[in-house]
Amino acid sequence: MIAMTMMVRDEADIVGAMIQHHLDQGIDLFLVTDNGSVDGTREILQDFARRGLIELAHDPRHLKQQHEVVTAMSREAARRRATWVLNADADEFWSAKSAGLSIREELGTLDPALGAFPVPVIDMTGPAAQRGTGLQRLVYRDVRPDEVMESLGIHAHATPDVAFVPNESVVVAQGNHFVNVDARGELPAGRGLVVRHFPWRSWDQFHRKVENAGRAYAASPHLRPSANHHGMRDYRRLQDGLLPASYVARHPSPDELADGIRRGWFIEDRTIADALPSPVADVEFTEVDAEIGRLLMKALRPIEARLHALEGSERRATDKLDFELHHVAELDELVARLREENAAVTHELRELRRSRLVRSAERVSRWRWQHR
Repeated sequence: MIAMTMMVRDEADIVGAMIQHHLDQGIDLFLVTDNGSVDGTREILQDFARRGLIELAHDPRHLKQQHEVVTAMSREAARRRATWVLNADADEFWSAKSAGLSIREELGTLDPALGAFPVPVIDMTGPAAQRGTGLQRLVYRDVRPDEVMESLGIHAHATPDVAFVPNESVVVAQGNHFVNVDARGELPAGRGLVVRHFPWRSWDQFHRKVENAGRAYAASPHLRPSANHHGMRDYRRLQDGLLPASYVARHPSPDELADGIRRGWFIEDRTIADALPSPVADVEFTEVDAEIGRLLMKALRPIEARLHALEGSERRATDKLDFELHHVAELDELVARLREENAAVTHELRELRRSRLVRSAERVSRWRWQHR
């Protein structure tokens, strides 16, 4: 028996297509926990549950408790005598590496004595969009070098997932990418599974994802990711009014796409596009010009690097608060200059100095008052 687990929050644009894809791939037991969705995701999941296709639980806490919840589901799969477990996210589409085989058929040829094996996760890209699932738009494997991704404000490509043989004491790490099950061998060449990943399907989805994750991390009593954590970097950009620029910068322009195809950085892959329709139609993204987005992300790199270094230093807390004022001033100057060059700078950017500077100044003043 093959089991898949998923903890999901506000993924109505893609979750139905994702579940159907994996049911078609031969998943026998689909354990799903809804994390207090409010966008229609819960109703989609309830429909699958009513038809007996998934088993649905609810955990409305927004505290980034993924490690706890997915570990519990993985142990439940072990109690149900699952042979293999795949811990998935709603934006992941798992498939066999072997052409023409389903997940069920591929795993049926692998010896469970392997214990566990890594599953590469390939980010899919294409043009940006305001909204839409994008399965027919995001048809290129994104294998740009890490230094290119870093220049766009992205720390690295997605971490590999893992397929594993479960037991009742298995522990799943936060993020789903690692488990405490040892790999006891290597896969035959060209065998195993692969994940096609759709993390930035649209501006609407990306904005919601960053805000949900950032607020949940802030509310968590145990998790304290650094400023360099990809989710926290994006959450800070959201607070600074820079998230639209970050979103558009990570998608290639037509010229960049053509150049990247020549370099081997973008590889067309229509496996999902040709198998599944997009549940939500695409709408063009117009909030920030792509060139403005790239300029902003390039200028932001040294500012973010200094903030990360400051977080790891032994300086007094007031140094970090003072830094925020300088951080905002630099961004304000940058936005003012770019606004003269391109009229497409968004309202969020125009409001940057007023909103962020006021909040940072208030924090500095409050800290100093408390530590006189």
